[in-house]
Amino acid sequence: MPRKLPVQKWMKTFRCWVDNSIRGVRHPFYASFKVTNRCQFTCSFCNIWKMDKKDLDTEVMVKILQNLGRSSVLLVSFEGGEPLLRKDILELLQEARRQPFYVMFTTSQKNIDKYPWLEYAKYIDFLEISIDEGHDNLKLFHKLKEMCGFGMDVTVQTVVREEDLDFMEEKVLACIEAGARILLMPAVVLENSIHSYPPFQKFEVEVKRLKRKYPSSIITPNGYFRRVRMKTGGCQPDNLVINADGTLAYPCRPREDRGIRMDEVDLTSYLETPAAIDARKVMGSCERQCGWYQYFATPAFSSLRDMPDAIYPYVHSFLGLKKVRKTAEPATVSK
Repeated sequence: MPRKLPVQKWMKTFRCWVDNSIRGVRHPFYASFKVTNRCQFTCSFCNIWKMDKKDLDTEVMVKILQNLGRSSVLLVSFEGGEPLLRKDILELLQEARRQPFYVMFTTSQKNIDKYPWLEYAKYIDFLEISIDEGHDNLKLFHKLKEMCGFGMDVTVQTVVREEDLDFMEEKVLACIEAGARILLMPAVVLENSIHSYPPFQKFEVEVKRLKRKYPSSIITPNGYFRRVRMKTGGCQPDNLVINADGTLAYPCRPREDRGIRMDEVDLTSYLETPAAIDARKVMGSCERQCGWYQYFATPAFSSLRDMPDAIYPYVHSFLGLKKVRKTAEPATVSK
């Protein structure tokens, strides 16, 4: 189960939420930290594996985590590439645990059970395992129940291409059986990748059908679909991406804009600068409707309109309410 954060952190989060409501969104609550570009996969819908593979030194990474700790960020997600490929990953997790934010860890390693999760779990609040046809790692569903036994809150992240639409329910059932939740997200258009974006309306209809059937197990918020359809303003800068080279992708990563070096400039101070204000204006007027899940979905967790639906699966889980169980072995997981 996730740990308890200091009361002061929650008070700061509330003040920042109020300020966002009054002055416009500027305080981030979620940060995706790309701790490495190295990866053992070459997924067609991804471009990370085509980027520079040099990792930052541990000392620089620690400075970035401390910078995030001083900010309004409430949750930091270790991502990549593949975070497990860093030799100093335990040291980074230990430093992250010392900061006043929740720690999420995202991995897609096929040999996931070969790592010391009893030790890693001491510092991780949320474990997100990326399992889909694109990663060719569907057999990880067979290890999912074991991964749910280390005390971390576990979610499966599934990237959906058009050819994967018919297999989503089988994956949902596999997660329910193991005691995990699932995030269903579309493969979005990235630079230097094969465009695998599924027909959006078809994807939306199927996800909403599954949510009605398994409401406590699917965390894709309905607000995500509403926001993607908005001409402008659907995405929000209340979340961040820190690239593996230490630069802040601001206002967003799909535009490939770059802001500060996160080990050199205080994040909270930067967000009040004219450069950051101009960047947010660019984001607010963007009409690309790229569908990048992070930018269109996370605002649902701070929106009074979208929040009840967005947090329902978590509340259901944390209150220990009964989950729906599957009745048959999903065929997809043996592929």
